[in-house]
Amino acid sequence: MADSGTSQASSRSDTSLNEAEALLKQQRFGDSLQRVQAVLDASPELPAALFLAAVNLRYLRRFDEALGTLSRLVRIAPDYGRAFQEIGHNHRDCGRIAPACEAYARATELNPGLLAAWRFLAELRQRSGDAEGARVAASNFKRLADLPRELVTVTSQLHEGKIYKAEQLCRHFLQKHPHHPEAMRLLAAIGMQLHVYDDAEFLLESVLELEPDFDLARMDYVKVLHQRQKFGEAWEAAAELRRRMPGNLAAELAYANQCSAIGRYDEALAVLEPLIERSPQPWNVQMLRGHALKTIGQHDDAVAAYRAAYRGRPAFGDAWWSLANMKTFRFDDDEIERMRSLIEAGGLTPVDEVHLRFALGKALEDREAWPESFTHYAEGNSIKRAQIDYSAERMGEDFDRQKAFFTPERAAGLLEGGFDAPDPIFIVGLPRAGSTLIEQILASHPAIDGTLELPNILAMAHRLNGRRRRDDEPRYPGVLAEMSAEERATLGRQFIEDTRIHRQDAPLFLDKMPNNFRHIGLIFSILPNARVIDARRSAMGCCFSGFKQLFAEGQEFSYSQADIGRYYRDYVDLMTHWNTVYPGRILQVDYEDVVDDLDSQVRRMLDYLGLDFDPACVEFHRTQRSVRTASSEQVRQPIYRSGIEQWRHYAPWLGELLEALGPELAPPRPVDDADAYNDNDKGG
Repeated sequence: MADSGTSQASSRSDTSLNEAEALLKQQRFGDSLQRVQAVLDASPELPAALFLAAVNLRYLRRFDEALGTLSRLVRIAPDYGRAFQEIGHNHRDCGRIAPACEAYARATELNPGLLAAWRFLAELRQRSGDAEGARVAASNFKRLADLPRELVTVTSQLHEGKIYKAEQLCRHFLQKHPHHPEAMRLLAAIGMQLHVYDDAEFLLESVLELEPDFDLARMDYVKVLHQRQKFGEAWEAAAELRRRMPGNLAAELAYANQCSAIGRYDEALAVLEPLIERSPQPWNVQMLRGHALKTIGQHDDAVAAYRAAYRGRPAFGDAWWSLANMKTFRFDDDEIERMRSLIEAGGLTPVDEVHLRFALGKALEDREAWPESFTHYAEGNSIKRAQIDYSAERMGEDFDRQKAFFTPERAAGLLEGGFDAPDPIFIVGLPRAGSTLIEQILASHPAIDGTLELPNILAMAHRLNGRRRRDDEPRYPGVLAEMSAEERATLGRQFIEDTRIHRQDAPLFLDKMPNNFRHIGLIFSILPNARVIDARRSAMGCCFSGFKQLFAEGQEFSYSQADIGRYYRDYVDLMTHWNTVYPGRILQVDYEDVVDDLDSQVRRMLDYLGLDFDPACVEFHRTQRSVRTASSEQVRQPIYRSGIEQWRHYAPWLGELLEALGPELAPPRPVDDADAYNDNDKGG
């Protein structure tokens, strides 16, 4: 009965909104708004109703109310480009050129198929004296305006998350026009959204054979090669794009990004520097500079670049978070007050607010203002969690499939065959568990190259699963049983070849993608001589460190105490399984043991790897190399203990995490929680 009632209510809402839209087209804005308001009274967070209400309010010239409604909408639907286009319309009608341009630019980033946003962006940039920005916007408007209407619709649907509708319409168009370059490019873009990167690569190669001068397709080709971890080919394609489009801002940025992807940071910086003055959004260029400078250890220059980014756009949350994410950086009093003011003023996009909340949480943590710090961490996590589609149950089912498939007998059988290269050392575990520290220690040995968090194993598992809908039965890991030893060897050889671009000349190399712990069975099935180090950290320290970390991508489990606690528990359970079916092949290294007795743990790891002791591993902080993770600044310093028990300062608010971990993993709680925890030594 409840389902029937919900269905009837939804049907009534749809009818009312259809009527409201018809009234809007008749310019009966008040009547339309009245119908929409009735829907919002019953469903106050219905995106379609909020959008329609905002449009009516703008036509009624009630701009403040319209912007307030749109603020609610973007909090619920942060990637809805039309909402930002409507924000732009409101600012434009009020004569506010700068915020209108910013909103239109954001709208076109989220949905490049918005004709009106491109048109007004071109006009307003021209009025504000930004000739280059106006030219780019006008060029995009003309390109879209010249397309068949079906393909403009496909473009919008693609960027509004209506992937299957976009695919259906695009394929229908291609049946009538089999070799239409833009339709093929859009179908490739749909393939990228669905993670079918091999199909997307083939489509874009075909487009470029038909239309060698189609540089927008070449831009997408660079992206798909990057996604397929073909970094060398992506760099070559970006270099070709740059040769074909000399001085083009997008081509220059694409080339700089690919230079960074293959470790050519000096070249990336040389490309980015002159773009600061040319870009209509110089803060984005400064951000890219900051990331490259941070990676190669130029701390002060990175700080200057990030600060230049937030000065260019004060509410640029990513710039504030990038400073906080340097971990050793400390905000001054003025910066803390500016972040507070930005949050209190409201009107931020959800993306900016999330970044600012995490940044302010870190700034206040450094000041030992634990309650206010936690408030911002918790709010940032709450907003972020609402934006993602993560299911602890689905993840648990994936873990269960691994355990069910990799029985001791099957695991032993799959160790026969595969590619016998001994090169890779996988550091697995949870993020923020000390994997970057272990990597820096081992990469200081002359026989080991450090690389980065390589996505290749995750991508391989995804490809083995095949293209399927969420409710389809997964093919992986069961598909491994259908593969011959030679086929598994081919996969292992492919991994070694695809990752070679990240290596120098050492015989061994590190892959520190933490999520690879979910695929240890796959790793040993294709690379039976690989070594695996489980970077383990105590439950509360690891989970809370992850909870207060805003990740660039992935790690969706980390934005809720309940989710991260269950994920840690499931990780420990899966690692127990792997150690059972692969006895003696995985080395567990506890972060706390490394901190307490570095020399012994270094020798233990090198013994496991069959390498002689090298004192450089103990002096790891002196090693000069690029480090891309959040711990990049910390591992350039000697070992310190202050962060081990940092969670105890926040213990009064971590009850949900303690419960999720359960009694086997959570530490015992003192009788008087708050006083007992807060009386602990300040440094942990």
